[in-house]
Amino acid sequence: MRSAAPRPPAALLTLLAALLTVLAAGLASASPAAAHDATTTAYVDVTGTGTRVEAELDLEYDLLMKSAWLYEEAYGAKDRAEQLRQLKTNAKAVNEYVTGRFALAHDGTACAPRPAGDADVHTRGTRPFAVLTLAYDCPAGADGADGAYTISSALFPDAESFVHSTETIVHYDIDGQRGSQVLTAAEPTLKTGGPHQSRHQITEFFLLGMEHLLFGLDHILFLLSLLIGARSLRDVLLAATAFTAAHSVTFLLAAMGVVTVPAAVVEPVIAASIAVMACAGIFLRDRESTGRWRLPVVFLFGLVHGLGFAGALGIDESWSWELLLSLLSFNVGIEAVQLGIIVVVFPLLVLLRRTPAHRWVLPAMTAPIVIVSLYWFWDRVTAVPS
Repeated sequence: MRSAAPRPPAALLTLLAALLTVLAAGLASASPAAAHDATTTAYVDVTGTGTRVEAELDLEYDLLMKSAWLYEEAYGAKDRAEQLRQLKTNAKAVNEYVTGRFALAHDGTACAPRPAGDADVHTRGTRPFAVLTLAYDCPAGADGADGAYTISSALFPDAESFVHSTETIVHYDIDGQRGSQVLTAAEPTLKTGGPHQSRHQITEFFLLGMEHLLFGLDHILFLLSLLIGARSLRDVLLAATAFTAAHSVTFLLAAMGVVTVPAAVVEPVIAASIAVMACAGIFLRDRESTGRWRLPVVFLFGLVHGLGFAGALGIDESWSWELLLSLLSFNVGIEAVQLGIIVVVFPLLVLLRRTPAHRWVLPAMTAPIVIVSLYWFWDRVTAVPS
């Protein structure tokens, strides 16, 4: 009598169920334009000397117009010319909202804001962002013009219900004091020149890097595709090293402005890279020739993913040690999560391949990855502004 095939261990079925759940959630929220039930990031550059300071704020257009309590005609505008017209028409409401939620103080005394020039609109990824510039007249303070500055942000809070967990990435260069910090609802304020500023900067950007990979489903699916296609621990280590080296190079170069590639090109290629690696991991995994092309392709796609990582920081400034500190901290955070995923998932995949169930489980895991990535590719290509 023929014995029944052994049942796959419960841990492997749990892994499959968890991965399919994650992929289903990714498909449900695959469209970048549908991300408003999630979160957003505001980008701010603060520069100046003495009592004259200027802040350039980069804010997601439709959220800004909704938060300023404007009508659908304003926040629903899709054409850049119409968005510029709406910003100009509703300049008073927009400025009142921004100055009420973003503040600058010098030696504990509030600086008076005023608009500096007309608003602009540009694209980050596939979303339009409004660029607003505010000039601040700050009091001299007790220590003259050399006192500490306090920067606070309460932009797009949870209470507005449009998004949650908004982060404001602030880069500042005031009176020779440079630094970066991530402001959140829990820690909405930074003070320039603090004694522990560097340590705080390292922690904040390390956590931001971890968060970006952990909640960046496209990068996680690419990593899972690599793991599914790996034949041994050596394959995993080589692929992970190639991917890390590649994305670290382009991440640093792009964030420092040395390399510039439009997000409209980067994002679709990232989506396509997931589909390619997922299909290759199933159909070409056992071919001897796989090893010859696998690492060069992983490295090439890693270069593109690095450009995507850089876009998350929204940095547009020249070289400085403070900038490098933020970039390295962010990148180490990415690597920490990547390593954690490998340590957890790859041993389970090894156990899975020792059971007959791998013949259907691996394709069942791969199919949703391919479907989601192809949907992303189509959505990102069609969302490119004309």
